[in-house]
Amino acid sequence: MSSLLITNGHLVTLDEENRFIENGKVYIEGNRIVEVGDFPTENYTPDRTIDARGSLVMPGLINAHHHLYSTFARGFTPPGAPAQNFEEILSKLWWKLDCALDAEDVYYSALLALMHAARAGCTTVIDHHSSPSCRDGSLDQLEQAFREVGLSGCLAYEVSDRNQEGEGIEENERYIRKCRNNHESGDGRMSALFGMHALMTLGTRTLQRCADSAHSLNSGFHVHAAEDEIDVRVTMELYGRRVMDRFLDFGIPGPKTIFVHGVHFQSRELDLLRSTDSMLVNNPESNMNNGLGVAPILDMLKHGVMVGVGTDGMSSHLISQARAMYLHQRTCQRDPTLAFSEACEILLHNNRTICNRLFSEPRGALAPGQLADIMIPDYVPFTPLNADTFYGHVLFGLSFARVRTTIARGRVIVEDGLLPHLDEEAIRAHCAERANRIWARIT
Repeated sequence: MSSLLITNGHLVTLDEENRFIENGKVYIEGNRIVEVGDFPTENYTPDRTIDARGSLVMPGLINAHHHLYSTFARGFTPPGAPAQNFEEILSKLWWKLDCALDAEDVYYSALLALMHAARAGCTTVIDHHSSPSCRDGSLDQLEQAFREVGLSGCLAYEVSDRNQEGEGIEENERYIRKCRNNHESGDGRMSALFGMHALMTLGTRTLQRCADSAHSLNSGFHVHAAEDEIDVRVTMELYGRRVMDRFLDFGIPGPKTIFVHGVHFQSRELDLLRSTDSMLVNNPESNMNNGLGVAPILDMLKHGVMVGVGTDGMSSHLISQARAMYLHQRTCQRDPTLAFSEACEILLHNNRTICNRLFSEPRGALAPGQLADIMIPDYVPFTPLNADTFYGHVLFGLSFARVRTTIARGRVIVEDGLLPHLDEEAIRAHCAERANRIWARIT
């Protein structure tokens, strides 16, 4: 079992006592943290020692909603007239892109995005995938990329009826069973949820099949909800039900279910989220990019909803999402006093809670027994850093700082901003070639 000692760090533990420890140390054996604090270094004989040089040392970040398959969309302009609304954004861009991917594209899109996630201090990603032309086995392609980069992941395939009725149900079932088998053999790196797109693309028969299958497997769901008005309108026109009411009809809500976006949820639907202990993940940069409304984040929190934050495929940089979240709320409500601490707590505490519902290995704090997921940004505080000032450092300092070191599951995967175990230059060059071929297939 390998061991690692981190010294001379400004520790932000995010533990139960919320300790901030100057000149602190972290000792790791295997993939777990053994000791945190100001203990004598002679207590241990580590295989390797990392000098943090006074920089922050804190838990690795957790992305509560990503679309790794969207990586090759960067710089791409879909053919034809520009999309004028959210429905056209889906049909003209995303549904054409995901159909153009082959199995190797899926792997490389995940590999590149996960490399960027690791370089931004993210160690766990909850992903929502779609690739209709290579559906079966596609989650294995994602898993391969996670293992090669060294991160942990929770995967789901996006079931919808837009190409074929019930497409993706079997892929979810297969992968959920695979993860269960891996856990039984002691491999907890990957987890799974039952993925669905949104009610606007799920007919009654498919929704019932998804519900029956996931319930038989004791799985939660990962599904978009009320992202745009069209999802609400279609559900009302076809079924005479609000979005959360229809989900409730099929037993979809629950403590292991993630609803994504929630821009157009009503107050009563927030009560349903809370009463079912469901999770809601918002993605502010994505919502702004698509010209959607502003999710009622502060109302969600007041209703007691477990709110997380994700990147939704826009990037793999999480701190920028928290920054966007609080600015989004202030701009919408024209109030410069709102959402500062809430955005940070969502990122650092709520995302951890969401993640720990889905994985058997606890993470998100520097404490004994926690998974050794750690980030060391190139950031030495030049103003006081403590419990009262930390969030200011997060949003105005860490959001612009590069990450020097990322440790995932006890393994150093980013050193001096690079991933030494991967040929990053060759991977990027190969991805650029693949992107040209993918774009050429989209008409």
